[in-house]
Amino acid sequence: MSITEKQKKEVTIRFAGDSGDGIQLTGSQFTSTTALSGNDLSTFPDYPAEIRAPAGTVAGVSGFQIHFGSRAIYTPGDMCDVLVVMNAAALKANLKFLKPGGIIIANTDGFGKKDLSLAKYAPDETPIEDAKASGYIVIEIDVTKMTRESLKETGLPVKAIDRSKNMFVLGVLYWLFSRPLDSTIQFLKRKFAKKPEIAEANIKALNDGFTYAIATEIFSERYSVDAAPIEKGTYRNITGNDAIVLAIAAVAKKSNLPVFLGSYPITPASEILQGLSGLKHFGVTTFQAEDEIAAIGSAIGASFGGSLGITTSSGPGIALKSEAIGLATMLELPLVVVNVQRAGPSTGLPTKTEQSDLLQAFYGRAGEAPVAVISASSPADCFEVTYEACRIAVEHMIPVMLLTDGYIANGAEPWKLPEIDKLKPIDPRFEKPRGNGQDDHPFLPYKRDDNLVRPWAVPGSKGLEHRIGGLEKEHETGNISYDPDNHQRMTEMREQKRELIANFIPDQNFDEGNDKGKLLVVGWGSTYGSIKSAVSEAREEGLDVSFIHLRYLNPFPRNLENILRNFEKVLVPEINRGQLSRILRDRYLLPIESFNRVRGTPLTVTELKEKISEMCAG
Repeated sequence: MSITEKQKKEVTIRFAGDSGDGIQLTGSQFTSTTALSGNDLSTFPDYPAEIRAPAGTVAGVSGFQIHFGSRAIYTPGDMCDVLVVMNAAALKANLKFLKPGGIIIANTDGFGKKDLSLAKYAPDETPIEDAKASGYIVIEIDVTKMTRESLKETGLPVKAIDRSKNMFVLGVLYWLFSRPLDSTIQFLKRKFAKKPEIAEANIKALNDGFTYAIATEIFSERYSVDAAPIEKGTYRNITGNDAIVLAIAAVAKKSNLPVFLGSYPITPASEILQGLSGLKHFGVTTFQAEDEIAAIGSAIGASFGGSLGITTSSGPGIALKSEAIGLATMLELPLVVVNVQRAGPSTGLPTKTEQSDLLQAFYGRAGEAPVAVISASSPADCFEVTYEACRIAVEHMIPVMLLTDGYIANGAEPWKLPEIDKLKPIDPRFEKPRGNGQDDHPFLPYKRDDNLVRPWAVPGSKGLEHRIGGLEKEHETGNISYDPDNHQRMTEMREQKRELIANFIPDQNFDEGNDKGKLLVVGWGSTYGSIKSAVSEAREEGLDVSFIHLRYLNPFPRNLENILRNFEKVLVPEINRGQLSRILRDRYLLPIESFNRVRGTPLTVTELKEKISEMCAG
């Protein structure tokens, strides 16, 4: 049988199976190889919410989706072209994500009677045959049998051999999409350097999967995707959490400040603590506290002592930190609070994504406790946004809430390495020690500059003794004050100080479209890719729609109100119930329309484009 070679501009593949099937490793290796091939890409790891869900059940299915192409890629794809499933539960959970007429690569060993029962199929259901009848192209491979045949001479136990199934499948996919094997082979040699027999077994399974696809001619077509035209430079594949780690290390290097991370592990933020723990040589100290309150307390203490204090968590942990964030606001110390949002409320869906903590970031503290709020729009953007959050915290002596989410944290994309010398300087305003009879006037810890920023007084510095604590401060002296007029003044001053940050951030720019017209789409956070794609497609069809994406959320850029008022309609898509929409309506008294989904997954381009078309037509 002759095989047709086809060129594709873009492809979306979804891998799915039990947590023990190595799905995330398979997806990440396909991603790395694809990045090295020069394609632009976006990924979406889809972890099961239950840590130890029974094998073979829908609750235990792990997924990984990659969208890659020879053009700019902004999302992990709405629907996939190819669905790889290791068992019946994986097919049941993921068939809804496959395009009509798409390809299913199924491990037939995972479709026995027991597997069908665990996946809650009816006794008379035949999911593979039903998929064929529905028009899908089904490629049946007994991956378990073929892997055991491939590695029968290795002397490894069957259980160890079965762990190589994912490499056999990966070999098949590498052939199907004309990917080289070299980078994965080198990865396996490094990963199992102390267990060469395991490395060789996985390499053999990978090669044999590739050969199997050639020899058996199970595919009638083979695909290739050209490299994408990207800006010259040195790139690496990066997740959002990894980008935050590198940004914090860059802050320590650029500012010459010691950096302290006080944190307590929580999904999906734990990798930040893990990653930074290995970067002590960059001047970063990490502390795994016994709970969330101790974590932020240690970070505030570090900031009081002259370090930049950072703490990381997700929504439930941020709730526990709220009183301490108020303390940092009262003390006016630099503090960066990273909130990697997940679906809630309470423990909610720990491994799923959401944008539901924006109102918490704005208002979720006792009293009037203004903090700055900034958000990242993609995994690569996390580096620049984290660096900016640290700069604002240090230069304005204020807590800064940095918002990412589970999709950004675990998703990956190519990232161009920045030049450290070109990063903005970070200039802390340390008060100089007094001595030798100079500066006889008393030190005023809350005496402010033109931007209402107080000096940073390191304890132990001669002549800089001052009070700290959560009680209200007297203007300039910092002494405890119960005077009502003073409290009014200090409350307004702390808020005004936050608002003055707007003078030190850029004006809002347009991602797509004209600066006035019929419809403006406003986004923030991880909705960037979906909105960008939907608006681009709508404009190609002639619709009068523009797009801006907000990085700075509190304060907003100075020109935001003028931008909003230049459009007949404004649409705000969010993965929540309309939180930014409410804030914009409250701030600018405009009829903002919301587009909201809370499924624990990114917005799809298709449904968003339908909404844009509807509003433009209306």
